[in-house]
Amino acid sequence: MAVDRREFLQHAQWAGGFWFLGSMASWADDQPKNKPWPKSSFLEGNFAPVHEEVVHDDLPVHGHLPTALNGMLVRNGPNPRFPPRASYHWFDGDGMLHGVRLQGGKASYRNRWVRTASFLAEEQAGEALYGGLMDPPKVTDARAKAPLNKANTALVWHDGRLLALWEGGPPHEITVPKLDTVGPYQYGGKLKHPFTAHPKVDPRTGEMFLFGYNLVFKPYLQYSVVNAKGELVHSQPIDLDVPVMMHDFAITEQYAIFMDLPEVFDLKRAMSGQYPLVFKKERGSRFGIMPRQGGKVRWFSSPACYVFHVLNAYENGQEVVLQACRMPRFPDVLEPAGLNPGEATNSSPILYQWRFHLGSGQVEEGPIDDLMVEFPRVADRHIGRPTRFGYVGYSLKDEPMFSGFAKYELDKRMCQKHALGEGRFAGEGIVVPKPDAKAEDEAWFLSFVHDQANNRSELIVLDAQDWSRPPLARVMLPVRVPFGFHGTWIDDRHLQPGS
Repeated sequence: MAVDRREFLQHAQWAGGFWFLGSMASWADDQPKNKPWPKSSFLEGNFAPVHEEVVHDDLPVHGHLPTALNGMLVRNGPNPRFPPRASYHWFDGDGMLHGVRLQGGKASYRNRWVRTASFLAEEQAGEALYGGLMDPPKVTDARAKAPLNKANTALVWHDGRLLALWEGGPPHEITVPKLDTVGPYQYGGKLKHPFTAHPKVDPRTGEMFLFGYNLVFKPYLQYSVVNAKGELVHSQPIDLDVPVMMHDFAITEQYAIFMDLPEVFDLKRAMSGQYPLVFKKERGSRFGIMPRQGGKVRWFSSPACYVFHVLNAYENGQEVVLQACRMPRFPDVLEPAGLNPGEATNSSPILYQWRFHLGSGQVEEGPIDDLMVEFPRVADRHIGRPTRFGYVGYSLKDEPMFSGFAKYELDKRMCQKHALGEGRFAGEGIVVPKPDAKAEDEAWFLSFVHDQANNRSELIVLDAQDWSRPPLARVMLPVRVPFGFHGTWIDDRHLQPGS
């Protein structure tokens, strides 16, 4: 399907994320209501959505929850409210928040959809109105007037506020612990660009650093700083010659690090009805290092690769060190050719390290390990500083998600594995430091786990200092929690008493 260029650009709303094709609302079709759910690997097994919002207290616990572990784990992820209009990709689902609150050795659970304007429009219509990532613009219904925002990717806690994130538009403020949606949050109108799913909060200064990318209009990349009081105090464009998909970035004590990688948006492909993103290996990769309060970017060249998620970054004298999950190309599993979530390809990610020499301009890089890993985490209080330990989920061939977690001792390039057991798979894990912790790994590690044998979900709590030990506690959840993306821990002191 060919589309007029002027018409195409006119209808690109909040084109910061690569889901912008679904937000073009002028091409209607005659798709009926009450469509059946299509066949998709991302709608089966534990990728399948749940259809009810629930609240449950006094959950069964196997083992013993540490009484000092008090707060709330909240995780975001795609959970489509209605059957899609055409195809379905994992990234297309409506954001649903899953929260487990832990208090004095007891646990409760609740889930809530994030009620964005586009979600409410579909709720009123009683059906899906927007097309998905893999659909041509004509799939979107003419009634879809609100800018598309799925709010389904991640969460950040900053300045006493929980924000649900989706990199194609603004964040949405969420109440805690009830997880109700307040609405879009745009810093008093100062936020003028999309908001990354992976902002970084400096644990010492309280500042938050973020960027937004745009796939249609220049500037293709913009950067902003929010101070500890929650005020957006600085924004600036960063010059890129072509629009690229930039999912994550990093900070150190002095710098912000951007990844200009060759997953490129091609307008001609989009206008002809083709999948608009293409991996152009010949472009190679660039890593930009900039003073984090703003200024000039210095670019370092590197062989072509793709990175979804950063573990951490820090300074070592005249070096800036970046650690992330690197793939030799954009993952085939997320391309239109075949969306099998259990398929391991030559784009499998491994933990990797770059050293950028600020004096000489040279780059040293290489793998930390060859294990297939993703969703890397350090304790939030160590973001931007040297860390001894890093935590990742690992997968073996043909597994839908993580069959275990690995704890890396980074300097020694050694890891310990914690296997979840036969038919048990997890998503991202969260590191929660123990009260008054002195050692870096004096922490608990929390994650949602799905057991295929009984189709049940649970929350596990590991002792980060005793990695091979069985979970300290398994909180048995009242409903299944579909595989999702990213979450955060909110300490009990930030939650409303008695709620």
